[in-house]
Amino acid sequence: MYSITYGEVTFEEMYQLIRNYTAHGSKIQYKLAVGTDSQNFSYTKVPITIGVHKFINGVGRGGIFFSEIRKVRKITNTKQKILFETGLSLEYAQKLQERFAKDNIFCAIAVHVDVGYNGPTAQFMDEVVGWVKSCGFLCEVKPNSYMASSVANRLSK
Repeated sequence: MYSITYGEVTFEEMYQLIRNYTAHGSKIQYKLAVGTDSQNFSYTKVPITIGVHKFINGVGRGGIFFSEIRKVRKITNTKQKILFETGLSLEYAQKLQERFAKDNIFCAIAVHVDVGYNGPTAQFMDEVVGWVKSCGFLCEVKPNSYMASSVANRLSK
């Protein structure tokens, strides 16, 4: 994984950085999210992002994020791309959840998916949201899925 703040880190280092970042006072609230987007070139570029957003008294106060960029064979089918992106997000969310559980820490993880109520992905929304929720994660869709539709999207360009 890569962080603008911390540079190249292993998954375990990322986990420890997230734990340290979120180990502050009770007035501070954190939201942990995983999101993925993709962009086609002669291949498909797929950034996977993990972010922690900090809130103090309900107001956003910054955060940190980590990313990994994969390049895979070009995926031209929209449904296949959405399902591939969601599968990667679920994989990372599951790894994080297992790591938190190992330390007996409950952490609500949201999976941000790149589908919305409008546009070509709307037809896949029920399927994708159902899949994410059935895996035990919170699910955010556009326009609230900022880890996918903003952070990962920017890295996919």
